[in-house]
Amino acid sequence: MFEYLLQGILATFQMDVFPFLLAGVTGGIAIGALPGLTATMGVAIMLPFTFGMGAGASLAMLIGVYVGAIYGGSIPAILLRTPGTPASAATAIDGHELVKQGYATKALSISVICSFLGGLVSTIMLITVSPMLANFALRFSAPEYFTLALFGLTIIASISAKSMTKGLIGGFLGLIVACIGLDPITSTPRYTFGVMELYNGLSIIPVLIGLFAISECLLQAEQLNLGAGNAIKKFSHSFVSRKEFREFLPSGLKSSLMGTLIGSVPGAGADIAAFVCYNEARRSSKKPETFGKGSLEGIAAAEAGNNGVTGGALVPLLTLGVPGDAVAAVLLGALTIQGLSPGPMLFQNSPDVVYGVFSSMLIANFLMLIVGLLGIKLFCRIVEVPKVLIVPMIAMLAVVGAYSMNNSMFDVGVALGFGFLGYLLTKCEIPLSPIVLAIILGPMAETNLRKSLMMYEGSWSFLYERPIVVVFIALAALSIYSTWRIKKKVNASEQEQAAAA
Repeated sequence: MFEYLLQGILATFQMDVFPFLLAGVTGGIAIGALPGLTATMGVAIMLPFTFGMGAGASLAMLIGVYVGAIYGGSIPAILLRTPGTPASAATAIDGHELVKQGYATKALSISVICSFLGGLVSTIMLITVSPMLANFALRFSAPEYFTLALFGLTIIASISAKSMTKGLIGGFLGLIVACIGLDPITSTPRYTFGVMELYNGLSIIPVLIGLFAISECLLQAEQLNLGAGNAIKKFSHSFVSRKEFREFLPSGLKSSLMGTLIGSVPGAGADIAAFVCYNEARRSSKKPETFGKGSLEGIAAAEAGNNGVTGGALVPLLTLGVPGDAVAAVLLGALTIQGLSPGPMLFQNSPDVVYGVFSSMLIANFLMLIVGLLGIKLFCRIVEVPKVLIVPMIAMLAVVGAYSMNNSMFDVGVALGFGFLGYLLTKCEIPLSPIVLAIILGPMAETNLRKSLMMYEGSWSFLYERPIVVVFIALAALSIYSTWRIKKKVNASEQEQAAAA
């Protein structure tokens, strides 16, 4: 194994491969940083350019785009509270709070370090324990997917800011939005009101752009109208310290492993991994009250978790021929174009290609770390730009991003509508993250619950007959209990501070 891996690393550094990998990582970061351009879209756009390349160069470039784009989404999420990709929505919770405190450089340095950590751990897991992770993924059926989604939905309680009730209202709104379109089982139209564009439901990207980017533009425009037209004045350029690194490292390592496991489950994805890891970090943290207020652990967990998926998603692809997420599905197409068939025989028939993928993943994460660290001070210039200039730019990018998803003005209308809704909800202090989480997990929970009931002929016995299902139910109960204890502790602390004042 190590001989093939060494050969793969040496082949990746050849001049007919390495420039494409570097270009992929750099281009992926730029794609991820633009709201509306997802990692899946970036890899799909680059796929036609690989038709005339060899297998090594084409796969290296696509993997570079994948790795770079997942990290790149955190840049606007932290600096502008506008997630570049759905996977970075959890990062915006604490990342932007840290920016408002004047620590943009620190937030971005944590993001790139933990993105590298997540990617590195997932790549090592991919190389060493692929068959075991593939067997774990094979045990997932409709009941397991349902309880995974149920566990994810319990996170709504932990990201509900100060008011649990308002967080649940946000989650309920998200579930209603998720119901729009054709019924997943019977194909009956729901909440479509005769509008053909709604039959496929609402795409997550325009909704995400509206809730975060456009609503933020409206809020900033309101502040401009009140005379607050400058950027952040006090701004620290200090990177993360050694002490702070030691504080968030355990959370980053744990989230990297969790992200890899979630990524190995087909259909889960980086967005789910980020929220699940964020919730677990908050549950186990010694300072849970800092989450949502600029927690370093919160940023570390979200970024390590979503980047951990990059290696995990390739496990079922290479070992079973089953893509772990949408990006892996595009990579499946790239392998097919090169005349390769993913699956167990790929390791025997084309070990050079397999270990070329492993080495490309490994080197891509180091390149992402280098490019990310070198670019931090340049990225931070964004928060020093006066709001009167940056707000129109964000609005323009938001509209372009919403349109580019399906080349549809309807999606632009959806983004504008949810932008106004997000503005109103923010004014009412209803958090936006539960809405996004419910929109992502709602369809997964509904579809797999109904499939599970069909499998068991209407019986709910699958809830206690399947071991993985029981584990997820226990985790969901533990999540709710932990959140209740944390909320109780935070409320007691706030009451003591108010009494002392």
